[in-house]
Amino acid sequence: MAHNPQGPQGNPDPAGSTQMFRAFVDEEPQGRGQQQTAASAGPRIGLIIGIVVAIAVVAGVAWLALK
Repeated sequence: MAHNPQGPQGNPDPAGSTQMFRAFVDEEPQGRGQQQTAASAGPRIGLIIGIVVAIAVVAGVAWLALK
């Protein structure tokens, strides 16, 4: 467990725990950044393909209506 230095009145030093918390938050697990990039690329590709298919369907219906 971490050692928290005591102040003059016996109160714990908040700076020590704040520094440990910031160090904990700043740590990024290895490989996580790459997984997020790969995971976010999937929905974008699906969205683009969906938009292209929707435009093709609307164009096809319009072409059949005007024929």
